[in-house]
Amino acid sequence: MSRAFCFDLDGTITATEILPCVASELGVSDEIATLTRATMDGHIDFESSLRLRCLVLGQVPPERVDAIVSHVPLNDAILSFIQAHRENAFIVTGNLDIWIRTIADRCGCAAFSSQATYEGSQLRLQKILCKADAVATLRKRGFDEIVAIGDGANDVPMLSVADIAIAYGGVHLPAAPARAAAHYIIHEGETLCRLLTAL
Repeated sequence: MSRAFCFDLDGTITATEILPCVASELGVSDEIATLTRATMDGHIDFESSLRLRCLVLGQVPPERVDAIVSHVPLNDAILSFIQAHRENAFIVTGNLDIWIRTIADRCGCAAFSSQATYEGSQLRLQKILCKADAVATLRKRGFDEIVAIGDGANDVPMLSVADIAIAYGGVHLPAAPARAAAHYIIHEGETLCRLLTAL
């Protein structure tokens, strides 16, 4: 049997949320953190929230975003698991490809993400990822079983179509919609990786 592991990025692989770190450049980290949490909990739909966050954070120069994101801490246990399963571990994030590439490089695995470009100094959002589409793509590639790990309401489409769904609360309590969609609820990276290894 061929199995794929699909990991949410922010607050799952990373030990903190990425966008509030970027927002600190503009002095609005608390505001972006509040917006991010409201989105995770399902109070604001993800697409509207991402567009608003991109509008604000698009003011930060891309080279500065890269520098900030390159220093975002990762969960060591989860990072080690991904690196040991590079061929069948995947980042599945609504975050932007141009913002998360340094983390994807550190993980050494493929990533599904939202897409954007810079036209001069202007950030242009091109595509917002539906996480269920990533699962569908992996099934078409021949993976028989999908294990999905996430913490927010925007992970529910992925968790709902996965064969094994895990709500992970390494940074904060998983959102209620994620918990409702999950087969397992786990709060520590080491425990998560022991479960993934035992499957």
